[in-house]
Amino acid sequence: MERTQAYSDALDQFVKLWGDMASAWGINKTMSQIHALLYAESQPLDTDAIMDKLDISRGNANMNLHRLLEWELIHKQQKPGTRKDFYTAETDVWKVVSTIIKERQQREIAPIRAELKECIATLESGGLNDEESVAFKERIENYNEFLEMFERFTDALLPYISKKNLGFLKQLVKLVEVKESLTGKNPND
Repeated sequence: MERTQAYSDALDQFVKLWGDMASAWGINKTMSQIHALLYAESQPLDTDAIMDKLDISRGNANMNLHRLLEWELIHKQQKPGTRKDFYTAETDVWKVVSTIIKERQQREIAPIRAELKECIATLESGGLNDEESVAFKERIENYNEFLEMFERFTDALLPYISKKNLGFLKQLVKLVEVKESLTGKNPND
């Protein structure tokens, strides 16, 4: 299939953008570039095509394809007459973003909360006999409470993050915006 130069340029631009964006989100750049390439392609690609297009090694490609499969952001399929694996991306952007949020929460927030609990246990092992220790424990508990609320918020909201619920989500945002305008406050203040 012959592609226009504009298509090829846009594809390269999209793959670079996705890689840069994902790096800002704390996700492996190559992993995100592979996902972007598969997301943009209308036909499944095999590992060799991915390696060629992104100029990456087989080991790098295989490792990142494996992670993308684990995250369920890509799908593996077979084609009759070949032993090669072919890959396609999950194209529901709502599912993609929800998955990334869940993965980051599991990889980053849950371990931080566990470490904060260990900090509290360490403080408590000293008996909390001074004001400084008591105040420090309270600050740690406040941070942990915030992270717990964030986890609960995302756990409660993520099942509704989908295009079919776009109307509901817009209403939810509108409700927050109306509350802001009525109180004259920004929720970040």
